[in-house]
Amino acid sequence: MDTKPLVTLLAVVNPLACVPFFIHYTQGFGAEQRRRTIGIASFTTFVVIAISALLGLKILEFFGITLASFQVGGGMLLLTSALAMLNAQPAESRANADEMHDAATRASIAVVPLTIPLLTGPATMSTVVIYADKAKDVAQLLTLVGYGLVVAVATALCFALAQPIARVLGKTGINVMTRLMGLILAALAVEVMSDGLVKLFPVLGH
Repeated sequence: MDTKPLVTLLAVVNPLACVPFFIHYTQGFGAEQRRRTIGIASFTTFVVIAISALLGLKILEFFGITLASFQVGGGMLLLTSALAMLNAQPAESRANADEMHDAATRASIAVVPLTIPLLTGPATMSTVVIYADKAKDVAQLLTLVGYGLVVAVATALCFALAQPIARVLGKTGINVMTRLMGLILAALAVEVMSDGLVKLFPVLGH
């Protein structure tokens, strides 16, 4: 298998574009909390890609779920996050201080929404499943899993550089960037959902 799947995955996941979201969701975190979030998000990114490559087709077939359904559900999650960002408020702003310091809550933020659906949403899962379907043997399938590890490392590097970016921008700059990214995310959410809905209901495309 050539490197085209890797290039495609890096373009779809685009960890650099998710840096503003990482800054937004980790506001108020200590250095250790932030490192843990980076670790969990990166590892979960690899796990999602690996599972999609090895079991994606079978899981979808078993549950009778279409990729279009993934797009609609993922789009709804994105839209929820976008609405919170437009108010420059963390999605977990209603949680109390004790909850925000709880390890389970930190892990939750790293997995949802950072990893799913921002990093590895329906587009990523669809891409991996499509390339897994094209794989001719076990070696090519394992190569695809290896590409997932490369994407995870790239994600960790981008998130590790988030704080220097935050220091340069300052709180006002981050709030402005958060609202701007929230608007972009809302548009992306509508795009993802509409694409999924057209696939589920072809008549909507006419």
